[in-house]
Amino acid sequence: MEQIKVLVVDDEARMRKLVKDFLSVKGFTVLEAGDGEEAVDIFFEQKDIALILLDVMMPKMDGWEVVKTIRKYSQVPIIMLTARGEERDELQGFSLGVDEYISKPFSPKILVARVEAILRRTSAGASDVTEVGGIVLDKVAHQVTIDGKPVDLSYKEFELLSYFIDNQGIALSREKILNNVWNYDYFGDARTIDTHVKKLRSKLGDKGEYIKTIWGMGYKFEVGEQR
Repeated sequence: MEQIKVLVVDDEARMRKLVKDFLSVKGFTVLEAGDGEEAVDIFFEQKDIALILLDVMMPKMDGWEVVKTIRKYSQVPIIMLTARGEERDELQGFSLGVDEYISKPFSPKILVARVEAILRRTSAGASDVTEVGGIVLDKVAHQVTIDGKPVDLSYKEFELLSYFIDNQGIALSREKILNNVWNYDYFGDARTIDTHVKKLRSKLGDKGEYIKTIWGMGYKFEVGEQR
């Protein structure tokens, strides 16, 4: 398997080494940058970086500026490493296009699990376009069409549908959905998922029936026989 490149951006060399050691053991190629300007330079030189781990507080160019710059050209997954768990910062990050947050200090094992989960989501299968039961999902363009007609989904509805389609026929607990589509440490509950599923079903029209409720557990995406 071709080695997947991850760019780790942090002004603390000790932190970069810690993250690099854990990711390298898992077979990732790890590139390092000590500040935001270096990170942007490396990103545009390399072209094939699969994911960025990005510290917020850095000299020369902070994490927010790095996200803004990269998002003009790329939808590469970005995980922010932040020492400040302030909700305001996180909301700013999500509005700029950050995919997830990990607060320092963190468990390196959790970090690796997050990286692997995001990469599975963004590269499930070789194809970026999946067609199932009349639903066409394009991960790169972030578009969904049903029988050729575009459907307007929110970011999380898209992620949820994408996760369901990647796990067709598998019974998924609410906890598992929360862990994979929302953050592991997301302070939500089952109602968050139920609300999103309800909206998603509604937007999918007849195809909403593909999302089956498993009482007391969660959901399963299954395409029945077309009548």
